[in-house]
Amino acid sequence: MTFYEPKYVEFLIYFNRDQDYFECHEVLEELWLERGRDPLYSGLLQIAVALYHFRNGGVTQAYDKIEGARKMLRTAIRKLSGYPAGTLGIRLDKLVSDARLYLDRLERYEEEPFGFYPLQIELADPALTERVRLTAETLAPHIPQRTGYSRGPKAKPGPAPSADHDAEGGSYAD
Repeated sequence: MTFYEPKYVEFLIYFNRDQDYFECHEVLEELWLERGRDPLYSGLLQIAVALYHFRNGGVTQAYDKIEGARKMLRTAIRKLSGYPAGTLGIRLDKLVSDARLYLDRLERYEEEPFGFYPLQIELADPALTERVRLTAETLAPHIPQRTGYSRGPKAKPGPAPSADHDAEGGSYAD
């Protein structure tokens, strides 16, 4: 049986069940840092960050969240496209395809605006499906969903860094 990291399982629950993309960022960033900034985890993280930006965004003088979502999706697709379809027990090929379609729509957003809609990560491994089910029974959703850092290396007083930069100031787009 394949071992799945507990933080990865939590990421899947926050992504699919709760659509809590900020919390997805929080738990997967921890795993990403523990695993030496693995591009696979970075790509998954970037999809969550893109959805967070688009759902909570718009264009302000400070930041164009639509363009931020586009950048995150472009980089995520590039990073994830080279992995096998069933990587990490999920239908990674379907997630990449769905992300491409989302990006295509975001590229035309100014001409054809649309409302936010979530993506789902399809689980391919029955053992992962069971692990997610069991973990979801005890993992409570964050209500209301958080938008500031309260755990990990970014949990410090003062203004919260943006969701597209890591704790050391590096960008997930790298």
